[in-house]
Amino acid sequence: MTRIFSGVKPTGHLTLGNYLGAVRRWADVDQHRADALFCIVDLHALTVDHDPGRVRRLSRQAATLFLASGLDPELCTVFVQSHVDEHARLSYLLECVATDGEMRRMIQYKEKAARERERGGSVRLSLLTYPALMAADILAYGTDEVPVGDDQTQHVELTRDLAVRFNQRYGHTFVVPRATRPEVAERVMNLQQPTSKMGKSDDVGPGVVYLLDEPDVVRKKIMRAVTDSGRDVEYDPEGRPGVSNLLEILAACEGGNPEALGGVYESYGALKKDTAEAVVELLRPVQDGHKELCADPAYVEGVLRDGAKRASDMARPRVNMAYEAIGLLPAAE
Repeated sequence: MTRIFSGVKPTGHLTLGNYLGAVRRWADVDQHRADALFCIVDLHALTVDHDPGRVRRLSRQAATLFLASGLDPELCTVFVQSHVDEHARLSYLLECVATDGEMRRMIQYKEKAARERERGGSVRLSLLTYPALMAADILAYGTDEVPVGDDQTQHVELTRDLAVRFNQRYGHTFVVPRATRPEVAERVMNLQQPTSKMGKSDDVGPGVVYLLDEPDVVRKKIMRAVTDSGRDVEYDPEGRPGVSNLLEILAACEGGNPEALGGVYESYGALKKDTAEAVVELLRPVQDGHKELCADPAYVEGVLRDGAKRASDMARPRVNMAYEAIGLLPAAE
Protein backbone atom coordinates (compact mmCIF):
# COMPACT_ATOMS: atom_id res chain seq x y z
CA MET A 1 0.00 0.00 0.00
CA THR A 2 0.95 3.64 -0.41
CA ARG A 3 2.38 4.99 2.84
CA ILE A 4 1.41 8.47 4.06
CA PHE A 5 2.97 10.50 6.86
CA SER A 6 1.83 13.86 8.15
CA GLY A 7 1.77 15.71 11.44
CA VAL A 8 0.83 18.77 13.43
CA LYS A 9 3.11 20.81 15.69
CA PRO A 10 1.63 21.53 19.17
CA THR A 11 2.49 25.23 19.25
CA GLY A 12 -1.12 26.41 19.50
CA HIS A 13 -4.72 25.25 19.48
CA LEU A 14 -5.75 23.55 16.23
CA THR A 15 -7.56 25.84 13.85
CA LEU A 16 -10.14 25.68 11.10
CA GLY A 17 -7.21 25.91 8.71
CA ASN A 18 -5.61 22.78 10.18
CA TYR A 19 -8.91 20.95 9.85
CA LEU A 20 -9.88 21.99 6.33
CA GLY A 21 -6.35 21.85 4.97
CA ALA A 22 -5.28 18.58 6.53
CA VAL A 23 -7.08 16.69 9.30
CA ARG A 24 -10.45 16.27 7.57
CA ARG A 25 -8.81 14.76 4.49
CA TRP A 26 -6.76 12.43 6.68
CA ALA A 27 -9.97 11.11 8.22
CA ASP A 28 -12.20 11.09 5.15
CA VAL A 29 -9.73 9.89 2.53
CA ASP A 30 -6.15 9.11 3.48
CA GLN A 31 -6.64 6.58 6.27
CA HIS A 32 -8.92 4.55 3.99
CA ARG A 33 -6.67 4.41 0.94
CA ALA A 34 -3.19 4.07 2.42
CA ASP A 35 -1.01 2.87 5.26
CA ALA A 36 -1.20 6.19 7.07
CA LEU A 37 0.70 7.62 10.05
CA PHE A 38 -0.43 10.84 11.73
CA CYS A 39 1.84 12.37 14.32
CA ILE A 40 1.92 15.14 16.91
CA VAL A 41 5.41 16.46 16.14
CA ASP A 42 6.16 17.77 19.61
CA LEU A 43 9.94 17.93 19.18
CA HIS A 44 9.40 20.67 16.60
CA ALA A 45 7.69 22.79 19.24
CA LEU A 46 11.01 23.10 21.12
CA THR A 47 12.73 25.20 18.44
CA VAL A 48 11.42 28.44 19.98
CA ASP A 49 10.78 29.69 23.51
CA HIS A 50 7.95 27.62 24.99
CA ASP A 51 6.12 26.65 28.17
CA PRO A 52 6.75 22.92 28.82
CA GLY A 53 3.35 22.40 30.44
CA ARG A 54 1.58 24.07 27.53
CA VAL A 55 3.37 21.85 25.00
CA ARG A 56 2.18 18.77 26.91
CA ARG A 57 -1.40 20.08 27.12
CA LEU A 58 -1.52 21.00 23.44
CA SER A 59 -0.03 17.64 22.45
CA ARG A 60 -2.78 15.79 24.31
CA GLN A 61 -5.43 18.14 22.92
CA ALA A 62 -4.19 17.62 19.36
CA ALA A 63 -4.26 13.84 19.77
CA THR A 64 -7.79 14.02 21.14
CA LEU A 65 -8.91 16.24 18.25
CA PHE A 66 -7.34 13.85 15.75
CA LEU A 67 -9.53 11.07 17.11
CA ALA A 68 -12.59 13.33 17.42
CA SER A 69 -12.17 14.27 13.77
CA GLY A 70 -12.51 10.65 12.72
CA LEU A 71 -9.01 9.18 12.70
CA ASP A 72 -9.51 5.51 13.52
CA PRO A 73 -6.60 3.72 15.26
CA GLU A 74 -7.80 0.52 13.60
CA LEU A 75 -7.16 2.10 10.20
CA CYS A 76 -4.17 4.38 10.83
CA THR A 77 -1.35 5.01 13.29
CA VAL A 78 -1.73 7.99 15.64
CA PHE A 79 1.23 8.77 17.87
CA VAL A 80 3.49 11.39 19.43
CA GLN A 81 6.86 12.03 17.79
CA SER A 82 8.93 12.07 20.99
CA HIS A 83 7.58 8.62 21.91
CA VAL A 84 9.47 7.10 18.96
CA ASP A 85 13.26 7.33 19.34
CA GLU A 86 13.93 6.67 15.67
CA HIS A 87 12.98 10.25 14.73
CA ALA A 88 15.84 11.75 16.74
CA ARG A 89 18.24 8.95 15.79
CA LEU A 90 17.74 9.52 12.08
CA SER A 91 17.69 13.30 12.37
CA TYR A 92 21.41 13.48 13.20
CA LEU A 93 22.36 11.32 10.22
CA LEU A 94 20.43 13.66 7.93
CA GLU A 95 22.16 16.68 9.49
CA CYS A 96 25.36 14.98 8.37
CA VAL A 97 24.03 14.83 4.81
CA ALA A 98 22.45 18.30 4.63
CA THR A 99 24.44 21.50 4.09
CA ASP A 100 24.47 24.74 6.03
CA GLY A 101 23.36 26.62 2.91
CA GLU A 102 20.31 24.39 2.45
CA MET A 103 19.17 25.01 5.99
CA ARG A 104 19.67 28.77 5.84
CA ARG A 105 17.64 29.02 2.62
CA MET A 106 14.53 27.62 4.28
CA ILE A 107 11.85 30.32 4.22
CA GLN A 108 10.41 29.44 7.63
CA TYR A 109 13.86 29.72 9.22
CA LYS A 110 14.39 33.16 7.69
CA GLU A 111 10.98 34.42 8.82
CA LYS A 112 11.04 32.99 12.34
CA ALA A 113 14.66 33.97 12.95
CA ALA A 114 13.92 37.54 11.82
CA ARG A 115 10.92 37.77 14.18
CA GLU A 116 12.98 36.45 17.08
CA ARG A 117 15.76 38.96 16.46
CA GLU A 118 13.24 41.81 16.23
CA ARG A 119 12.00 40.86 19.70
CA GLY A 120 15.56 40.94 20.99
CA GLY A 121 15.69 37.19 21.54
CA SER A 122 18.29 34.64 20.52
CA VAL A 123 17.73 32.15 17.71
CA ARG A 124 18.02 28.52 18.79
CA LEU A 125 20.22 26.23 16.72
CA SER A 126 17.32 23.79 16.49
CA LEU A 127 15.34 26.35 14.48
CA LEU A 128 18.03 26.10 11.81
CA THR A 129 18.39 22.32 11.88
CA TYR A 130 14.82 21.16 12.44
CA PRO A 131 14.17 20.57 8.71
CA ALA A 132 16.52 17.59 9.10
CA LEU A 133 14.24 16.30 11.87
CA MET A 134 11.24 16.87 9.63
CA ALA A 135 12.97 14.89 6.90
CA ALA A 136 13.65 12.11 9.42
CA ASP A 137 9.97 12.07 10.38
CA ILE A 138 9.13 11.32 6.76
CA LEU A 139 12.00 9.09 5.64
CA ALA A 140 12.01 6.77 8.66
CA TYR A 141 8.77 5.18 7.49
CA GLY A 142 9.43 4.73 3.78
CA THR A 143 6.80 7.39 3.15
CA ASP A 144 5.44 7.75 -0.39
CA GLU A 145 3.17 10.78 0.11
CA VAL A 146 3.26 13.77 2.44
CA PRO A 147 0.02 15.82 2.51
CA VAL A 148 1.08 19.44 3.04
CA GLY A 149 0.00 23.01 2.46
CA ASP A 150 2.03 25.24 0.21
CA ASP A 151 4.01 26.66 3.15
CA GLN A 152 5.54 23.21 3.80
CA THR A 153 6.32 22.23 0.22
CA GLN A 154 9.90 23.50 0.53
CA HIS A 155 10.51 21.12 3.45
CA VAL A 156 9.34 18.13 1.41
CA GLU A 157 11.62 19.19 -1.45
CA LEU A 158 14.55 19.26 0.99
CA THR A 159 13.53 15.81 2.25
CA ARG A 160 13.58 14.51 -1.33
CA ASP A 161 17.03 16.01 -1.90
CA LEU A 162 18.41 14.45 1.28
CA ALA A 163 16.95 11.04 0.43
CA VAL A 164 18.45 11.08 -3.06
CA ARG A 165 21.84 12.27 -1.78
CA PHE A 166 21.96 9.63 0.98
CA ASN A 167 20.99 6.89 -1.47
CA GLN A 168 23.66 7.97 -3.96
CA ARG A 169 26.43 8.18 -1.38
CA TYR A 170 25.68 5.22 0.85
CA GLY A 171 23.40 2.88 -1.06
CA HIS A 172 19.66 2.78 -1.55
CA THR A 173 18.04 3.22 1.86
CA PHE A 174 15.16 5.69 1.58
CA VAL A 175 12.01 6.02 -0.47
CA VAL A 176 11.91 9.44 -2.17
CA PRO A 177 8.56 10.93 -1.09
CA ARG A 178 6.31 13.40 -2.89
CA ALA A 179 4.15 16.20 -1.58
CA THR A 180 0.38 16.09 -2.12
CA ARG A 181 -1.88 19.10 -1.68
CA PRO A 182 -5.62 19.52 -1.00
CA GLU A 183 -7.87 20.70 -3.82
CA VAL A 184 -9.75 23.28 -1.76
CA ALA A 185 -8.78 25.31 1.33
CA GLU A 186 -5.12 24.50 0.85
CA ARG A 187 -4.28 27.57 2.90
CA VAL A 188 -7.05 29.10 4.97
CA MET A 189 -6.19 32.73 5.66
CA ASN A 190 -6.53 34.88 8.78
CA LEU A 191 -9.95 36.53 8.90
CA GLN A 192 -8.44 39.85 10.00
CA GLN A 193 -5.32 39.66 7.83
CA PRO A 194 -6.45 37.76 4.72
CA THR A 195 -3.01 37.87 3.12
CA SER A 196 -1.57 35.84 6.03
CA LYS A 197 -2.14 32.20 6.91
CA MET A 198 -4.53 31.30 9.76
CA GLY A 199 -1.84 30.01 12.11
CA LYS A 200 -2.10 28.12 15.41
CA SER A 201 0.28 30.47 17.18
CA ASP A 202 -1.16 33.62 15.60
CA ASP A 203 -1.43 36.58 17.95
CA VAL A 204 -4.48 38.00 16.14
CA GLY A 205 -7.14 35.95 17.96
CA PRO A 206 -10.19 37.48 16.23
CA GLY A 207 -8.84 36.35 12.88
CA VAL A 208 -8.41 32.71 13.87
CA VAL A 209 -11.21 30.16 14.25
CA TYR A 210 -10.13 27.41 16.62
CA LEU A 211 -11.68 23.96 16.47
CA LEU A 212 -12.90 24.28 20.05
CA ASP A 213 -14.37 27.79 19.73
CA GLU A 214 -17.98 28.00 20.91
CA PRO A 215 -20.54 28.47 18.09
CA ASP A 216 -21.26 32.09 19.04
CA VAL A 217 -17.54 32.84 19.01
CA VAL A 218 -17.22 31.32 15.56
CA ARG A 219 -20.12 33.40 14.27
CA LYS A 220 -18.72 36.61 15.75
CA LYS A 221 -15.29 36.07 14.25
CA ILE A 222 -16.61 35.32 10.78
CA MET A 223 -19.16 38.13 10.78
CA ARG A 224 -16.33 40.54 11.66
CA ALA A 225 -14.00 39.19 8.97
CA VAL A 226 -12.18 41.78 6.89
CA THR A 227 -13.49 42.01 3.33
CA ASP A 228 -12.41 44.21 0.44
CA SER A 229 -13.29 47.56 -1.10
CA GLY A 230 -16.28 47.50 -3.41
CA ARG A 231 -19.46 45.47 -3.10
CA ASP A 232 -19.09 42.69 -5.64
CA VAL A 233 -18.74 39.18 -4.25
CA GLU A 234 -16.26 37.50 -6.56
CA TYR A 235 -13.46 34.98 -6.22
CA ASP A 236 -10.17 36.78 -6.84
CA PRO A 237 -7.46 35.72 -4.34
CA GLU A 238 -5.00 38.34 -5.55
CA GLY A 239 -7.29 41.33 -5.90
CA ARG A 240 -9.92 40.50 -3.27
CA PRO A 241 -8.24 38.28 -0.66
CA GLY A 242 -10.81 38.87 2.11
CA VAL A 243 -13.92 37.77 0.26
CA SER A 244 -11.99 35.05 -1.57
CA ASN A 245 -10.96 33.55 1.76
CA LEU A 246 -14.60 33.39 2.88
CA LEU A 247 -15.59 31.76 -0.41
CA GLU A 248 -12.79 29.21 0.01
CA ILE A 249 -13.96 28.37 3.52
CA LEU A 250 -17.60 28.04 2.50
CA ALA A 251 -16.70 25.92 -0.51
CA ALA A 252 -14.57 23.63 1.65
CA CYS A 253 -17.36 23.24 4.22
CA GLU A 254 -20.04 22.45 1.65
CA GLY A 255 -18.02 20.71 -1.05
CA GLY A 256 -18.60 23.50 -3.55
CA ASN A 257 -16.48 25.61 -5.86
CA PRO A 258 -15.37 29.05 -4.62
CA GLU A 259 -15.55 30.62 -8.07
CA ALA A 260 -19.11 29.39 -8.62
CA LEU A 261 -20.16 30.51 -5.14
CA GLY A 262 -18.93 34.00 -5.93
CA GLY A 263 -21.81 34.45 -8.33
CA VAL A 264 -24.44 33.39 -5.81
CA TYR A 265 -24.13 36.23 -3.30
CA GLU A 266 -25.11 39.86 -3.68
CA SER A 267 -23.72 41.07 -0.35
CA TYR A 268 -20.85 40.40 2.01
CA GLY A 269 -23.28 40.06 4.90
CA ALA A 270 -25.13 37.13 3.35
CA LEU A 271 -21.85 35.41 2.49
CA LYS A 272 -20.55 35.86 6.03
CA LYS A 273 -23.75 34.54 7.59
CA ASP A 274 -23.79 31.39 5.45
CA THR A 275 -20.09 30.84 6.00
CA ALA A 276 -20.46 31.19 9.76
CA GLU A 277 -23.31 28.68 9.92
CA ALA A 278 -21.46 26.24 7.66
CA VAL A 279 -18.39 26.37 9.92
CA VAL A 280 -20.47 25.94 13.08
CA GLU A 281 -22.12 22.82 11.64
CA LEU A 282 -18.79 21.49 10.37
CA LEU A 283 -17.20 21.76 13.80
CA ARG A 284 -20.15 20.47 15.82
CA PRO A 285 -19.37 16.73 15.56
CA VAL A 286 -15.66 17.36 16.17
CA GLN A 287 -16.43 19.28 19.35
CA ASP A 288 -18.90 16.66 20.52
CA GLY A 289 -16.34 13.92 19.91
CA HIS A 290 -13.66 15.88 21.75
CA LYS A 291 -15.93 16.27 24.77
CA GLU A 292 -16.59 12.51 24.89
CA LEU A 293 -12.91 11.62 24.57
CA CYS A 294 -11.89 14.06 27.30
CA ALA A 295 -14.09 12.03 29.62
CA ASP A 296 -12.02 8.92 28.78
CA PRO A 297 -8.34 9.96 28.91
CA ALA A 298 -7.19 6.37 29.37
CA TYR A 299 -8.49 5.57 25.89
CA VAL A 300 -6.48 8.37 24.30
CA GLU A 301 -3.36 7.33 26.23
CA GLY A 302 -3.82 3.76 25.02
CA VAL A 303 -4.14 4.87 21.41
CA LEU A 304 -0.92 6.89 21.66
CA ARG A 305 0.93 4.06 23.40
CA ASP A 306 -0.11 1.50 20.79
CA GLY A 307 0.54 3.95 17.98
CA ALA A 308 4.09 4.65 19.20
CA LYS A 309 4.82 0.92 19.41
CA ARG A 310 3.53 0.35 15.89
CA ALA A 311 5.42 3.36 14.51
CA SER A 312 8.66 2.32 16.19
CA ASP A 313 8.37 -1.19 14.77
CA MET A 314 7.93 0.31 11.30
CA ALA A 315 10.79 2.78 11.55
CA ARG A 316 13.50 0.84 13.38
CA PRO A 317 14.64 -1.49 10.57
CA ARG A 318 15.09 1.38 8.08
CA VAL A 319 16.88 3.60 10.60
CA ASN A 320 19.17 0.73 11.57
CA MET A 321 19.89 0.20 7.88
CA ALA A 322 20.78 3.91 7.53
CA TYR A 323 23.15 3.70 10.52
CA GLU A 324 24.98 0.77 8.96
CA ALA A 325 25.00 2.30 5.48
CA ILE A 326 26.60 5.56 6.65
CA GLY A 327 29.41 3.65 8.39
CA LEU A 328 28.37 3.17 12.02
CA LEU A 329 29.22 -0.07 13.77
CA PRO A 330 26.09 -2.11 14.57
CA ALA A 331 25.40 -2.60 18.26
CA ALA A 332 26.08 -6.06 19.63
CA GLU A 333 22.97 -8.19 20.07
